[in-house]
Amino acid sequence: MQTGTLYTVSAPSGAGKTSLVKALVDSDSQVTVSVSHTTRAMRPGETHGVDYHFVEREEFLAMLERDAFFEHAQVYGDNYYGTAKAEIEETLASGRDVILEIDWQGAEQVHRLRPDAVGIFILPPSQEALRERLTGRGQDDQTVIDRRMDQAIDEMTHYVAADYLVINDNFDQALTELRAIIIAQRQRLELQQLRHGDLLQALLRH
Repeated sequence: MQTGTLYTVSAPSGAGKTSLVKALVDSDSQVTVSVSHTTRAMRPGETHGVDYHFVEREEFLAMLERDAFFEHAQVYGDNYYGTAKAEIEETLASGRDVILEIDWQGAEQVHRLRPDAVGIFILPPSQEALRERLTGRGQDDQTVIDRRMDQAIDEMTHYVAADYLVINDNFDQALTELRAIIIAQRQRLELQQLRHGDLLQALLRH
């Protein structure tokens, strides 16, 4: 009996999505983050099954042929990335919630297959704040940052497809709002009826 909820969490680079989701998962044992499959090589410090499921290109294409993914993408015409169905369905069936950290295109694919999935979009408080965050990483030159900003602005136009919107101005406040969404979803009538069917029958017994 499936009682967990599937969430897609999307945001432009620099909005703080990964930090917020990690803080949420660390504080709630009933929420987990989906681990994607990828054909790219494992990088130093990464762990198979934790950061990604690292697979050969042939294995990924075979999974694709079996329709094993909720969504997938080929990045820069090279490596494949995908979210497998089986592991997520199993986790949801156990009653745990699953978060997919995913871009808006992947979220769109997921919601087509799973209309019951809940979409959350995280935005920065301003373009200036986003640019500061991207600049503050100290990893890219101005040309790269400008390109990232243009891409981020395009990505942010897709917030309208989400069910919930969180503005990450103050981290603690944004985390509180993210937790509130998860908690509210768990109290939805249809989920509570599944979880507490025996109790509800007992309460209404004459």
